This record gives sequence, structure tokens and C-alpha cells, in this order.
Amino acid sequence: MTRSRGRPATASAIQAGTCPRVGGPLQLGVRQSRWKSTSWGHLVLYVHDIKRSAEFYGDVLGWKRISPEGLPVAAFSSGRTHHELLLIEVGPDAQDLPRGPHVGLYHFGLKVADSDEELRGVLAHIREHGVKLTGTADHTVTHSLYIEDPDGNEIELYSDVADADWRSDPHLLLSPIRPLAL
Repeated sequence: MTRSRGRPATASAIQAGTCPRVGGPLQLGVRQSRWKSTSWGHLVLYVHDIKRSAEFYGDVLGWKRISPEGLPVAAFSSGRTHHELLLIEVGPDAQDLPRGPHVGLYHFGLKVADSDEELRGVLAHIREHGVKLTGTADHTVTHSLYIEDPDGNEIELYSDVADADWRSDPHLLLSPIRPLAL
């Protein structure tokens, strides 16, 4: 179940300090614009069935719903901002997500734990709710579980690895994926 799809760089590129997708030396904090993004704001997803998806994001993933029920939308917030997640119902006849590699969203990640012990608890929780685990990975900087929501959107549930100092060594972000041992 180790993840390998979409690897961003070869081992030789990592060792050389370059990344083909970045196109040069790996550097953190380099801006090429007069403005900068200060944080991730929110994610909006189209869903077939708002009730089913709202239950998944609320009951399984623990998001707090802030919008009233009975509408074709559901907004969720952790309290950090007005909303981090907005679901919009498009109905059962809307086209499903394409399977396999395609242009667009691959997955989104949610930090759900601060240790492997807590991540094991998350794994038990999603299994209790009948959520299929689609993959696991040790990314050196994170330990990750992969699942899909009811509409097939892939979600990475992860904990940061405490001793992975990616700020002083950004090459760690491109380390080869290893099997996750929880």
C-alpha cells in the first residue's frame, strides 16, 4: 500500500539539489511576486449527495458544520477562519471524478495527529466507520494514511515527523517514499 504515484523527482535530482518540477535548486521561502499567500484559506468540493458527504466530513473526519442543514451546501470550520471546507451538491447525475492520473486535484492533506500513536487512533477510527484505507506512506517528513471521501476525492491524513527538520534540509520533502510502519 505504499504510495508511489506522481513522484516529483528522481534520487539523482534530489542528491544534486535540483528538482525537475521546480526547475532548479530547492529553496524555501523564495517569492517571485509582489504579493504572497499568507495561509491556505479554504477548499470547495462538488459532491453528489450533500447529506452523505456532510456526514462523512462531520462524523468521520470531525469537522464542525457551521451552515444549517437542509440546504444544497454545507460549510465547515475549525474556528480558524470563516470556513475551511465548503461542499456544494451537484446531484447524482453529475459526472464522477476521473480515475487514475488526470489534470486537477490529486489529493488534499489534513494534519490529524501529532504522533504515530495518535495516527494509530485515527486509523482505528476510520476503520470503525467503514472507511477504506487506500494507501499508507512514510514520507520522511510525514506519516500518512490515504482514504477517499464518498465522491472519490483522495484525502491524506497525516502526522508530522517530529525530528524531520525540513526547514534546514528541504531535500527531505522529496525523500523516497517508504512503507509506513505503525
